[in-house]
Amino acid sequence: MQRYLYFSLTPEALIASMLPPQEFGNYQAVGTKKRTRGQSMFFEVDFDLVGPNFSMETVEEKCVPNANGELKKSVYLSIYRVLEHLPIAALKNLYLVTDDGRVLELNKSEYKANEQLGGLHLYQELCPVVPRIASSLAPADFMKFVTNTSKPISVPKLVFVDLRLDGLADDPKDGNTEDLPYKNIAHVRDCLLQVNKDDSKKTKTVIRVFKGDLLFRTCKNGFFVGDQETLHYYHLPTQAELQEDYYAWWRSSLTIGFS
Repeated sequence: MQRYLYFSLTPEALIASMLPPQEFGNYQAVGTKKRTRGQSMFFEVDFDLVGPNFSMETVEEKCVPNANGELKKSVYLSIYRVLEHLPIAALKNLYLVTDDGRVLELNKSEYKANEQLGGLHLYQELCPVVPRIASSLAPADFMKFVTNTSKPISVPKLVFVDLRLDGLADDPKDGNTEDLPYKNIAHVRDCLLQVNKDDSKKTKTVIRVFKGDLLFRTCKNGFFVGDQETLHYYHLPTQAELQEDYYAWWRSSLTIGFS
């Protein structure tokens, strides 16, 4: 009897299911009767590496077919401090689900130092905290900075995405923003200028609490999860690749609003 384990980012939860990832993603987004819509992002989790911090006997007990033979869609195992207690090694591939249930699978890979692009960055933190941050730090350095628990403002682990800045990455004052959909673009500029002119200021909060769905077309290169020792990278295909190979998902993703 096949069972799966998922770590949901929206909201943070560890969920057991009898549905494989594509079907689970569709269920998360639109439910069983298509009366709801909501973006979803989740990792598949390796049962063998999940560790001792969760009540896995609940899976055997409750993740079973219903009386009519229908597969059990979800059994919540935890909704609090899930990422903190999951080993990074237990996280498998990442799935991005549009609000009408289209699912894109991103493969897990090691992040290469030569992939760190220059210029300024705009990071959307996704779990366990959700501010949007302007920073002069490249992704690997940003991960180490935020997960340094010797500092009072830190988290033990983090999931975040590097957002597009286009011309602002190298010229926050006058850079081109024509294709950037951020409503608060003047504020984004101000935050980037602050971290650009002050070497001692590595980060600046742009938005304290992210509300709404992530507009996937604003993702620059991919998603990151890690801690002080480990950084895993989930590369997002280029826009040309998405249009060519994942058109249905890409077309669906463009309809989501941005806040």
